[in-house]
Amino acid sequence: MGIYWTIQSIKKWEEVKNIGYLIGAREHIWPEFIEPYHWMMQQMTKKLPNYQGEYPVWVWTDRPDLRKIGHLNKGDRGVLLKIDIEDDRVLHSDFQAWHFVLVGEYCNIEAKEDFELNLSQQSIQDSWKTIFNIKYLADHPDWGVCTVQGVTGKVLLHEITLVKEFTAR
Repeated sequence: MGIYWTIQSIKKWEEVKNIGYLIGAREHIWPEFIEPYHWMMQQMTKKLPNYQGEYPVWVWTDRPDLRKIGHLNKGDRGVLLKIDIEDDRVLHSDFQAWHFVLVGEYCNIEAKEDFELNLSQQSIQDSWKTIFNIKYLADHPDWGVCTVQGVTGKVLLHEITLVKEFTAR
């Protein structure tokens, strides 16, 4: 059993209480990120045994600091949710490395020159699998600090063990 954290809007929290579970929603994804999200959902299908194809719920392994900016739009009300779920329901990745997928670029951890790389679409997508290798990234001298995030398909209401309301800075 693992402890995870997610930040949601008050509106989403009200929906969760009404329907009994939390899932991601396509309408909350910026249009330019739909394809990367679908790629992540394909990875979830391959790696998470009970994943049913829902849009991902993003979670953190460390409790987010609500005093920092960027969690929601300034002034928006939200909730920090503590989630207790089995670790095999969460696909972990590195937050910074995920940005290679978001922008559709080769995950160039080795800092190779472009002429050294095979930049076919397939090789670019193959390189994205590196985002899941937390140990490799954490140990890599050119990478820096790993910030572990995760995705899961569905969180049931009873798996949410703490709710903290806040106003975003």
